[in-house]
Amino acid sequence: MYYYKKLITLLIMLYSILSYAHSYEKDTLQGDFTYRLKARLNRQTDYIHEELFSLQVSNNRAFFTSVQSLRRDSVIENSLQTTKNPDGSISLSLAGVSVPKTRFLSTIVQSNENVQYFQLAGMSLLTYKQPVMNGWKLINESKIINTLHCKKAELSYRGRNWMAWYSTEIPFPYGPYKFGGLPGLIIKIADETGDFDFELVKSVPSAELKGKSVKINKRRYTEAIETTQSKLEQALKTARENTAAVLASYGTTILKGQEIVRRREREQKQNLAYDNPIELEK
Repeated sequence: MYYYKKLITLLIMLYSILSYAHSYEKDTLQGDFTYRLKARLNRQTDYIHEELFSLQVSNNRAFFTSVQSLRRDSVIENSLQTTKNPDGSISLSLAGVSVPKTRFLSTIVQSNENVQYFQLAGMSLLTYKQPVMNGWKLINESKIINTLHCKKAELSYRGRNWMAWYSTEIPFPYGPYKFGGLPGLIIKIADETGDFDFELVKSVPSAELKGKSVKINKRRYTEAIETTQSKLEQALKTARENTAAVLASYGTTILKGQEIVRRREREQKQNLAYDNPIELEK
């Protein structure tokens, strides 16, 4: 979940934008929720990053991704200009276009069977699967959050201890990020350090969902190469370090960007030393 700067993010997303038509999975929309994440992503500072996420629930699965990530997809797809050069390479330009920024480019699909994580690494969409989270400890404690009656649950996951509040009033076994498997929608979940805190801030009334489908471009979660979590993370690291070389191998040139790419690579190596990931253990 590392922060890709504007240029690098644009470039590693290019392949899927050029390869897939704008189409949506025809999942009937059963629930449409927005969460706010407050997170300390860098251990070197006390800065708290805030970002909104969309959780769209269909008949038998749920899709979770950054709202800004969805917006940047739309902006890039509608504004990216490509020019074929005489030597066969392709020049890219987003001149004059403001691209929404995000620190989270992944898409997570939860179902009753598993949790599947998708992310671009270089020019390839990679994915890995995990079992639905279990091991929840249900606590005999309740409180009202945003008018919803919520119950408490606790979970240790990948090096962090989490406290969740879920509501059986919304009978979806899903939640933000990979969290799910409870007998109701997770309304709020935070780790005990306070580094990561997700909270439901918006819910679309069910009457407004009638006849609507999930609006997640299926290039985000189809035709992906299945791998493992560790291999995906290694691929991301390799892509960050070799963005310019990867693009060159595809016959793509970067307009006014070679030095920017090199500088971003140096900055990323320095920042990774203080990265504070949501999953401490792999």
